[in-house]
Amino acid sequence: MNLILLTKKEEISPNKYEVFNHKFLHLKNVLKVSIDQKVVVGQLDGLIGYGIVKEIKNDSIVLISEFCLKPPAPAPITLVLALPRPKMLKRILRNISMLGVKEIYLINSYKVEKSFWKSRLLIEEEYEKYFIQGLEQSKDTVMPKLYLKNRFKPFVEDEIPDIIKGSSALVAHPGDYPSFPQAIEDPLTLAIGPEGGFTDYEVEKFEEVGFRSVHCGSRILRMETAVVALISQHSSFLK
Repeated sequence: MNLILLTKKEEISPNKYEVFNHKFLHLKNVLKVSIDQKVVVGQLDGLIGYGIVKEIKNDSIVLISEFCLKPPAPAPITLVLALPRPKMLKRILRNISMLGVKEIYLINSYKVEKSFWKSRLLIEEEYEKYFIQGLEQSKDTVMPKLYLKNRFKPFVEDEIPDIIKGSSALVAHPGDYPSFPQAIEDPLTLAIGPEGGFTDYEVEKFEEVGFRSVHCGSRILRMETAVVALISQHSSFLK
């Protein structure tokens, strides 16, 4: 954890915060803070600054905080991901939050198991835990937005055309397609399928609304690996 992410619920008076649970444990056991020590903090969806330790209690720590720096620029990428199994989804959410992606659509696909849509991880208070872990690691404050779309055809036909406006739209899929571009200067909308890939029908539906199909090389990657590898190809994100 490289930043203590503070929320309105933890603000006990203007710029005074009391933190509990994992934040308290990190400050006490990892940073081993003492009174008047400075630590890096950030306001959720706000600025970054520093907090001064004012009280150390049995289960909480009180900080007086000042905020003055903008968070890192977001990655100009929108992700459209076929819903993976919950254990993999936890890692993916944490990773994409660390990499600065702020808009994610989880969609249905023929190869997505119906039981995945019943996972508790799809409850906002559950999946935001993994976004927060990514933000704290990467010293960011802006919470990503996650949209759940469990009907493939209406989503692709009715919503995707507006989502991809002003961006390069690519669907990553194994097959006889051009290679994923080595450098993309425009904002990117990237669709990645489930384990085993999208069906031919699903790829065709993406192409009908303006996506270009690309492959990621001779190796078949798991979704969690493909997401990180393909985000890293975006040149404007890396600058």
